[in-house]
Amino acid sequence: MLSVVVPSYNEGGNVEALVKETDKALKGIDYEIVFVDDSTDNTPEIIKKVSEEYPQVRLIHRENEKGLATAVLRGFREAKGDYLACMDADLQHPPITLKYMYHALEEGADVCVPSRYLPGGSDGGLNSYRKAVSWTARKIGQKILPPLAKLTDPTSGLFMLKKEVIEGVDLRPVGWKIMIEVLAMGNYATLVEIPYRFSERASGESKLSKDATMQYLQQVKELRKRYNRANEFKVIRWPYAKIKNYDNIER
Repeated sequence: MLSVVVPSYNEGGNVEALVKETDKALKGIDYEIVFVDDSTDNTPEIIKKVSEEYPQVRLIHRENEKGLATAVLRGFREAKGDYLACMDADLQHPPITLKYMYHALEEGADVCVPSRYLPGGSDGGLNSYRKAVSWTARKIGQKILPPLAKLTDPTSGLFMLKKEVIEGVDLRPVGWKIMIEVLAMGNYATLVEIPYRFSERASGESKLSKDATMQYLQQVKELRKRYNRANEFKVIRWPYAKIKNYDNIER
């Protein structure tokens, strides 16, 4: 089973479309969607309503805890699947990408990280300010953490992995970048990068803040001291043509 963990905070306007697109993308695949929700609005009620039509949807609503990274870890702990994915709730991570990541794991990858910067990918869903912030965060991570230096897009937050990659691993993420914690601390031999196109936000407002940026810098600094130096892995990059071939698969 594939467990798609979606941290959400006041994203009610995107829930129904995200679930519908995910269900379409994962046709024929055994999956669940686990919303870990910290919302202060009616998002939990919307998720519950959608789950009546899509029983694959589960809701974990947290009252006294906040933060994207800790929400993802909570979802991973309670996930039923052997494959774990993390995807944002705002539809900027296109749900169709889950299908390609799933096939990468089925073909032997331990981790799959979609990239906006491979041929066929795009960061067009970012405005100029967020592109600058994203570029800076990416370059800082690649310079300070050797595992990130091997990747073209180590900070997007969209990824899928086999559960054993993080079993028994001491994950201590802060803020919003759970993926760099997994990449730095996990145990894996093969990582596949695939191209994807980052989309414009469908509804709601970005949660990026100056506090989140400072938390990222703190996280990178701490990971530099304790990242898994024993983990050696190879990176395989899929061409865009291979991605498109999976669109022709009948399920």
